[in-house]
Amino acid sequence: MAKLNQTITRWQGMGLIATTLLGTGVFILPQLTIAEAGDQAIWAWVILLLGLLPLTWVFAELGRRFTHAAGPAYFVDRAFGPLAGRVIGLLFLFSVPTGAAAALVMTFKFLNPVVTLSAEQQLCGELLVFLLLFYINRRGLQLSGRIQMGLTLTILFIVILMLVMTLIQTPATAAVPVMHKPVVAGDYSGIMQAIGLAIWSFLGIEAITHLAGEFKDVKKDYIPATLIGVSLVGLIYIGCTWLAMQAPEHPLAMVGLFEMQFGNSGRWIIGGLGFISGIATINIYLASLSRLAWSFSNDGILPHPLRALNQHRVPATALITFMVLSALMLIVSYFAKMDFTVMAHWVNGSFVVVYSASMLAAWKLLDRRCRPAIVISLFACGLFIYCLGTAMLYPVLLGLLITLVLLRQKIWQRNNPTSEGTGL
Repeated sequence: MAKLNQTITRWQGMGLIATTLLGTGVFILPQLTIAEAGDQAIWAWVILLLGLLPLTWVFAELGRRFTHAAGPAYFVDRAFGPLAGRVIGLLFLFSVPTGAAAALVMTFKFLNPVVTLSAEQQLCGELLVFLLLFYINRRGLQLSGRIQMGLTLTILFIVILMLVMTLIQTPATAAVPVMHKPVVAGDYSGIMQAIGLAIWSFLGIEAITHLAGEFKDVKKDYIPATLIGVSLVGLIYIGCTWLAMQAPEHPLAMVGLFEMQFGNSGRWIIGGLGFISGIATINIYLASLSRLAWSFSNDGILPHPLRALNQHRVPATALITFMVLSALMLIVSYFAKMDFTVMAHWVNGSFVVVYSASMLAAWKLLDRRCRPAIVISLFACGLFIYCLGTAMLYPVLLGLLITLVLLRQKIWQRNNPTSEGTGL
C-alpha cells in the first residue's frame, strides 16, 4: 500500500493542530462564555482543558498505533464492526456542513468593527467565500504546516502582548481609558452552559488521528505535538477570556481592549487575524471532508459520482457537493434567523458522540495502561453531553437516520449479491 508523504515535524504538527483548533473562535468564544458564566468563565475553560487532555492523549495513542486516514471511523470499525464505523464516519461527514456554515457566520463577525454589512450583504459575502474556497481546493492547494505555524505564533504573540500590556498598563497611561466595569457574577449553571459552548473551540481533536501517517517520526513526535498543541490552545483561550473581561461592554471585546491599549489599529489587526484564521480552518475541514467523502464513495457507502477526480487528482465532485450542502445550511439559517450558537451546539453534540465512540473503541483496542485515561475521557464526554442538553437530539436523530439508511443499503445488497454497491 502506498504511504502518505511523511514530512511533518513535531513543531509543524503542533502548528497544524493548534491552528485548526484556534480557528474561528479564538477572539470570539471567550466573550460568549463570559456572557454565559460571567466571572466564572475562566473555570469553564480550565475544566474543559483538563477533560480534553486525557482524551487527546488517547486519540494520539490510537493514531500512533492504528494509523489510518479514516481516523475515528476506522477505530470504531476495528472495535465494533463496519456498521458502527460507517455510522460514526457519516455522522462526522454530515455534521461538518452545519459546522462550516456556523463557522463562516462566526468568521464574518470579525468584519463588523471594520465594515457595516446588512444581513443580505453578509450572506452574499459568505457564499462568495465558499466559491473562493472551491477555487483554491480544486487545484489541491492547502495551507502548509509552516504557514499555519506562523499564524499560530502570530496569534500567540498578540495575546501575550495584550496580557503584558494589561498587567503593566494603568488607565492613565492607556491610549484610551480602560473602563473596568465588573463582570456579572457567574454560577454553576452558567459554567455548564459555557462548557457546552466552549467545546466548539476544540472541535478538531480527532483530526490529529488523520495526521499520524504524515509525521517524519510518528513514534517520537506525534504524541508530544498533539499534547503541546492542545495545551497551547487551551492556555490561549484562558488568556483571551481574562482579557475579554477587561472590556465586557465592547461588541468584540478583544478588538475593544486592543484599541484601548494601542489605538484604532485593533479592528484591523484582531479582525484580520480572526478572519484569516477562520477561513483557514474552514478550508482545512472542507478539504478533509471531500477526501473522506471520496473514500466512502470508493467503498460503496456514498454515491459513485463522488469518487470522480479532476485533472489535479482532487475529488472535485465531492468537494462541490459538500460545499453546496454547507451553503444550503447557511441559507436556511439566514431565512430561519437561526443564531450561529444554536448550530454550534448541534455540531458540538455530533463531535461528542464521535469522541465517546472513539473512547469506547480505545477500551477494546489499547492495552490496560491506557484505561485510566480512557475512563477520565469518558467521564469528560459524559460531562459534555450533560452541558449540551437538548442539543444532543441533533446527533442522536442524525445518527439514527444514518443507521436506518445503512441497514436498508445492507439488506438491498444482500438481496442483490451480484450488484455493485450504489451508495446511500
